[in-house]
Amino acid sequence: MNIGISTASLFMRKTTEDALEFLGKNGVDVAEVFLESYCEYNKEFGQLLNERKGQTSVHSVHVLTTQFEPQLYSVNERAKTDSFKLLDMAMQAGESFGAKYYTFHGGARFKKTPFTINYDRVGSITQDIYNVAKSHGITLAYENVHWGYYNYLGFFSELKKHVPNLKATLDIKQARQSDIHYKEFIKDMGKDIVTVHLSDYLENGKMCLPGKGVTDFTDLFKRLKDVNFNGALILEAYQNDYGELNELLHSLDYIRELSYKIF
Repeated sequence: MNIGISTASLFMRKTTEDALEFLGKNGVDVAEVFLESYCEYNKEFGQLLNERKGQTSVHSVHVLTTQFEPQLYSVNERAKTDSFKLLDMAMQAGESFGAKYYTFHGGARFKKTPFTINYDRVGSITQDIYNVAKSHGITLAYENVHWGYYNYLGFFSELKKHVPNLKATLDIKQARQSDIHYKEFIKDMGKDIVTVHLSDYLENGKMCLPGKGVTDFTDLFKRLKDVNFNGALILEAYQNDYGELNELLHSLDYIRELSYKIF
């Protein structure tokens, strides 16, 4: 099992390349690289990140919210075609810096109108997305997201019937925002969890760094151990969740110490 930090935790504080270099220089063994915009979706930028990462191993690649992922499922063929081109470019970057997994938001569910998933169609397209990532040595890991397709229980297990090799990313913050306890998502994802996004929150609901709030990480880690989790625990914070940069590193130490007692 690996323990690390996402460069997303430094969003708007450092550029992607500076964030990854910061993690490497501060002894962070593993990172998730959060690509922030279109100019970063290419092989050349990926090579720059590879040069800047130092001894840090990159577990996964992530991209910004809705820049192209929802359009991969579009009924508009031009939008879909363009999005698959962007997907391939992002995966070229990921391949260049050694990402093993692609943390995937997937389709969006912004409209309040009733929505029913056509699993045959969504499954077929997801398999195509999986194939593009795999052509670059990267495995697709669908993430539970409160505004996305995977914001209810059963989506992942049903999608797996169409994409047998699909993996999963558990985000405990997103589970809370979906009003579903993370333990239920763990049951849905099971042994296919390869990445876990860690965050914390105060009693008033404000987000904070792991170890500063009320999340029972002992319970979380025990439940992950029960499904034989052996992926990466990735600290993913928002820019207003903490003050000084060294607070990130202290939080990482907290996660390391606690996880070593359980796994």
